[in-house]
Amino acid sequence: MARRPRLHYSKALKHEIWDRYQRGESLWSIARLLDRHSSSIYALLSRTGGIRPPERNRSQLSLTLAEREEISRGLARRLSLRAIAVQLGRSASTISREIQRNGGLQGYRAALADQAAWDRARRPKTCKLATNPKLIRLVDHKLRRHWSPEQIAGWLKITFPDDACMQVSHETIYRSLFIQARGVLKKELQQYLRSKRTIRRSRHASLKHDGLGQITDAISIRERPASAEDRAVPGHWEGDLIAGSNNSYIATLVERHTRYVMLARVSNKQTETVIKALIKQAHKLPRELYQSLTWDRGKEMAEHQKFTLATDIKVYFCDPQSPWQRGSNENTNGLLRQYFPKGTDLSLHSQAKLNAVARELNERPRKTLGFRTPAEKFNECVASIG
Repeated sequence: MARRPRLHYSKALKHEIWDRYQRGESLWSIARLLDRHSSSIYALLSRTGGIRPPERNRSQLSLTLAEREEISRGLARRLSLRAIAVQLGRSASTISREIQRNGGLQGYRAALADQAAWDRARRPKTCKLATNPKLIRLVDHKLRRHWSPEQIAGWLKITFPDDACMQVSHETIYRSLFIQARGVLKKELQQYLRSKRTIRRSRHASLKHDGLGQITDAISIRERPASAEDRAVPGHWEGDLIAGSNNSYIATLVERHTRYVMLARVSNKQTETVIKALIKQAHKLPRELYQSLTWDRGKEMAEHQKFTLATDIKVYFCDPQSPWQRGSNENTNGLLRQYFPKGTDLSLHSQAKLNAVARELNERPRKTLGFRTPAEKFNECVASIG
């Protein structure tokens, strides 16, 4: 079998790889295009944690290579530094410093001086976190509580509104996690992120969609009340199952107005089991805070009419292959994978454990709530009907 020739990543090729990765293409598809293994592409991207390095540009005030060549020719003709400066429209002190730091009158070479200047300019800006140990400790603590960098940044902004030193962008936190050369946040903190990836994923990357079952007498989401659609009032929920190994499942419920989360332990995916668990959860809440439930077309909701009869709560079903119609629930299921990774046995978790996870999620600030927590918003709703 012929061995593939060694691939040298030119500047143009690196640009193409980064462009494709940022557009959301997978490592596998990029590698196939270049006739290489995905590990080869991963090695290139992982050097900076999947974060595209910024383009380096020379300052407009810096001497150019052409100007340095003029300096070299002027020295060869034994022109004075002032005369060279006049020719270039530069100050004599600029020419003097240039020559002194690059070999002196006898050793000055334009090409070497230009490369040396480029190398000396490689001074990365100090990361804001690196200069504030108190801020580092605070970010570290919140990451260990499974807060996302965006949640941390938003919380800092409203907690320290008048102290810019105690505010940091979510992008800075991500860069400090994935670019270990910065030496600010420990690499082990990556395990507390929602995704366990070792490099940053493009926000344009596609998501997989599962097929949906058939439901009889289903009420379409298009018939759902307008108050549920615009999230104007509380009491409208979205639900789904997340799956684990050995046919284990957890029922997840999210309130659309407050993003409040409830979790229910189910022993299997049979419709009788799921409906019974959902009825039990519904009876824990005031009637005003549970007016409708939106679900996908999974067969676990085949007996949705039994649920409606027992709770007086209507069930609305999404269109086939339209998970975005339950956006709050889909997002929450992604958050839950921090606690319940794919491929693990979900039946090992007790209801008490599920309640603890839900409580922790409900106490995390959300950007969509102005970085308030779902628990705060939900408790306000409870108090308003009390």
